[in-house]
Amino acid sequence: MTVWHRWARTSALLALLLAAVAPVGAVESNGEKVLPSPVDPDRREGKVDPERFGGRPADQAFGAFQRGLYMTAYNLALPRAENGDAAAQTLVAEILSRGLGMARNEADAAKWYARAAEQGVPEAQFQYALLLLDGRFVKKDEKEAYVLMQAAAEAGNRLAQFNFAQLLVSREPDGRGLEKAVSYYERAAEAGVPDAEYAMAEIYANGVGGKKADDAAARKWLVRAARQNFDTAQLDLGRWIMAGKGGPKNAAEGFGWLLRAARGGNVAAQNDVAKLYMQGIGVEPDTKAAAAWYMLARRAGLLDPIMEDFLDGLTDDEIKQALETANRLR
Repeated sequence: MTVWHRWARTSALLALLLAAVAPVGAVESNGEKVLPSPVDPDRREGKVDPERFGGRPADQAFGAFQRGLYMTAYNLALPRAENGDAAAQTLVAEILSRGLGMARNEADAAKWYARAAEQGVPEAQFQYALLLLDGRFVKKDEKEAYVLMQAAAEAGNRLAQFNFAQLLVSREPDGRGLEKAVSYYERAAEAGVPDAEYAMAEIYANGVGGKKADDAAARKWLVRAARQNFDTAQLDLGRWIMAGKGGPKNAAEGFGWLLRAARGGNVAAQNDVAKLYMQGIGVEPDTKAAAAWYMLARRAGLLDPIMEDFLDGLTDDEIKQALETANRLR
């Protein structure tokens, strides 16, 4: 069964994009077919976006919300919500769904999102569409979810644009869905959604979705996503810069991006950094750092024969020092 998570990063994005030009069924996680999770970077990063509340100017309720006075915001917004104010309904739903200043109540939040969605608030349409896809607090209805997600996307909600693109690809994984989705990915990317920026990088890198392969364009999108701490983009960008793919070659700059991804917990980047320290490419050679970074990647389950041979050649004292360094890095 597909599970949609409102606030998770899309870890399966690359696989989904490649599935559009690969045999159907290429997207799997632990053996199960899955859809990538809808993304809400603002929730992930704790931001507050006025778009959530119908784009209305700040008022007392929203002002209290911005200051972290959630119970005050709730108490001010609730009477207006009950009287049919769509922006207030969305604000009440947001507070309830996130458990801000009170116990989380997603069932009640769903009711308020539904009422605001009926009045055309794009954020409410987006959130209620996710609830309809999930089917936990409302009856599952993928058809209605599709309609609402599309409406929110067409209204300019950047998160709905990205997630509607994901929905299009999942519905038609033979390549046609991706062609329909590209314009939504692009709009969300232009609006600064890092997951969409990475999607555009993959689209240009692979020449899919009606776009011609263009490494320079792909690298541009990788840079944008990497600057927003999208670790997979940082990994790819570091490798591209070190290889001179899509732009100038610069080993030191490439190493810097890989190190950022490694520090953020990207296991593949940790292994790359270990190798670069071992070889002295883009950075001064450092046996202890090389071993330490590989130990971190190894703990996460990555095994590299080259790095295994490297560890076998170290002395007991070097291994001890590397372990101490790895523990500090962790």
